Amino acid sequence: MSVEQLRAAIRDVPDFPKPGILFKDITPLLASPEGLRTTVELLVEHCRPLRLTAIVAVESRGFLFAAPLALALAVPLHIVRKPGKLPYKTDSVEYSLEYGTGTLQLHKESLRRGDRVLVMDDLLATGGTAAATARLAAGQGAEVVECAFVIELSFLHGRDKIAPLPCFALIKY
Repeated sequence: MSVEQLRAAIRDVPDFPKPGILFKDITPLLASPEGLRTTVELLVEHCRPLRLTAIVAVESRGFLFAAPLALALAVPLHIVRKPGKLPYKTDSVEYSLEYGTGTLQLHKESLRRGDRVLVMDDLLATGGTAAATARLAAGQGAEVVECAFVIELSFLHGRDKIAPLPCFALIKY
């Protein structure tokens, strides 16, 4: 499958989760074994030269792509979740949302100084979640090499919030 075929597998859902939002639904892509395989293969092809030592995935759809990517690259996978979801001691970071703030957590001592980390999520919108995840990883001493996404909503300028970190997205709208 090509990137254009992957794009065609993503369904637009108008007015979800609220009126005026055009939601990019990845479930048809996940339901296609060939589409999912191609997505992961393209991510592997892009990420292999980065010489990663770990991947940090963002709750929850980021897990779906980060797990097979970590397996293919033979690197550890660490997960970032909302408060109260991780069972061990955590580091936390608070970040701005459109209306208020959010908090993300990562298990303490997940990463080591010198780790070369990829932040992985399914979608880049405004960039706040990815930027907060990168801060969590850096706070544990890791070098965040890049933030990667399956989809980027370019018109929301999320890359600006993540800069100067490089960003990669397979599909851009």
